[in-house]
Amino acid sequence: MNSKPMMILIAGPYRSGTNDDPEKIAANVHLMETFALPIFRKGHIPLLGEWFALPLVALAGSKQIGDEPFNEIFHPIAVMLLDKCDAVLRVGGASTGADQMVSVAKEKGAKIFYSLEEIPQA
Repeated sequence: MNSKPMMILIAGPYRSGTNDDPEKIAANVHLMETFALPIFRKGHIPLLGEWFALPLVALAGSKQIGDEPFNEIFHPIAVMLLDKCDAVLRVGGASTGADQMVSVAKEKGAKIFYSLEEIPQA
């Protein structure tokens, strides 16, 4: 049975377990991004909060992760995106931020998926 196309936020670790090492952070983003094409091919719109946050963080003049411009934008924009999302796919390991996205999404009535297999074909 096909479902209506959904906008699905992919939530996983960004900084967790990286000690803010840029290569480890890039690997975390890459892991989340590996789910985007399969979600698209199921007929849905995938997105990462990082796709919105990181360009804005740079434009705001952030010099390092966790500084004022970073904190102003990074998690808040993902929370704002949840107003537009129908679902969250929670991936990867431990992450306070990703768990926060799941909690907020649940409060907003969004669906929560923990694997690609749970996401129906649109």
